[in-house]
Amino acid sequence: MKILVINGPNLNLLGLREPDIYGTESYQALLDSIDETCRKAEIEYEVFQSNHEGALVDKIQEAYGNFDGIVINPAAYTHTSVAILDALKAVGLPAVEVHLSDINRRESFRKFSYISAACLKTIAGKGFAGYWEALLFLKEYERKSRHDL
Repeated sequence: MKILVINGPNLNLLGLREPDIYGTESYQALLDSIDETCRKAEIEYEVFQSNHEGALVDKIQEAYGNFDGIVINPAAYTHTSVAILDALKAVGLPAVEVHLSDINRRESFRKFSYISAACLKTIAGKGFAGYWEALLFLKEYERKSRHDL
């Protein structure tokens, strides 16, 4: 199984950016955590981060035929990007939306996610553990899908 992990704008500033909301661990710590989870679960993966909507759309499109699933933290684009939603729908890969913070307990504009319409599941408010849950969910989803064939 091969999963693409996509991180949107400002996630590269983890540890610096609003530590009361996002914690004090760095983006590198998140990458290390994803790596450890994937190694233990025998998941191939690639991580991509961009602050640019078009780059995220391009990467989602490139995933078609190259990955079995997508874990996406679209960050601020969660609430604004029909383009990312459409890209996820177009490639049709199983996807899980992840948010470090609980978007439902934040500002009212953060409670709506365009992206969730193209995802099997949304995980919010679990910090790095949300990524672990998403990765393992997709691995199990693929296993069940193969079994059902």
